[in-house]
Amino acid sequence: MIAALLMSAAPVHAEEAPDMRGLYLQLIRQARSDGRPRAALAYLDDFERRYPGDGEAGLLRVNSLIDLGQIDAAEAVPLPAATADGGVFAVRGHLLAARGRWGEAAACYAQASGASPADALLRNAWGYALLRAGQAGAAIEALRGARDLAPQIAVIRNNLLLALMVGGRRAEAEAGLRRIGDEALRGKLAAEAARIGKGG
Repeated sequence: MIAALLMSAAPVHAEEAPDMRGLYLQLIRQARSDGRPRAALAYLDDFERRYPGDGEAGLLRVNSLIDLGQIDAAEAVPLPAATADGGVFAVRGHLLAARGRWGEAAACYAQASGASPADALLRNAWGYALLRAGQAGAAIEALRGARDLAPQIAVIRNNLLLALMVGGRRAEAEAGLRRIGDEALRGKLAAEAARIGKGG
């Protein structure tokens, strides 16, 4: 719907369509959330011709490149100094996590979560980074906060179960797994916990 609106719209002056920038950014975000990072990058190329130097577009470009595993290219994108919602810290965290620099990533995610305390996925990223940095207790607390904010998101639930396993809280993890009743998930989490425990 938004794509059709943007592609069929004739060129307009800013005063005629004050939210065109917002609609375009929404289209780009939607492409990423639909698992179409190449489309997001194509829309970004067009967007940046219309709105050069837009900081939010820069963050979306980094995230889209990370989605494609193009970490060198993502690191080459200049980032704005800061954003009120912690978006720059979150993107820095993603880049550090992609390089396996988990402690530094966790510090960036902590700052991002402080700026956006109700963002469950940011808390999830923070918790996972803490877990990979060897801080299982802190990871469990961060992931519990994420789960409380968004109990319906499976990746948050699974990361909390993983952190409980790695942190030696097997009874709590088992109780959670029994509620889910998914034996395949149990095996995957156990294998991942073993890998993390070995420093993998």
